[in-house]
Amino acid sequence: MFNDLRDLYQEVIFDHNRNPRNFRVIENADRQVEGFNPLCGDKLTLFLKMNGNVITDASFQGSGCAISTASVSLMTEIVKGKTEQEAEELFKKFHEMTTGKDEEINLEAVGKLAVLAGVREYPARVKCATLAWHTLDAALKNEQKPVSTE
Repeated sequence: MFNDLRDLYQEVIFDHNRNPRNFRVIENADRQVEGFNPLCGDKLTLFLKMNGNVITDASFQGSGCAISTASVSLMTEIVKGKTEQEAEELFKKFHEMTTGKDEEINLEAVGKLAVLAGVREYPARVKCATLAWHTLDAALKNEQKPVSTE
């Protein structure tokens, strides 16, 4: 059973890497932040369109490893329609899940993001998975400076 689940998770990651969702520039984005992971070479620019405190659209441009690309692709899908507070809560849950700070992973609370829970076993890959989320966190705080995982 565990191997089947791991295979499914790997397939989801490969799918989002091969066919990233929301890989485009949002013209007239309300928020735009760059993120960089020097260790792996992942680079991205995150674009958010806001309506008050609700994220109405999210997209990205950039390049990176499969985990980084899958993470930002999944993230842009999931945060659409969320309030800034809901997105911030997702960031916290995702960060706890991937860094191992929360030993009990509530897979229902993170939904599709559970496919990236396994990176906690590979410390060098955690920065790949969390880059998009740290970039989102900066965008939610309306920060302009680039985000780095180092």
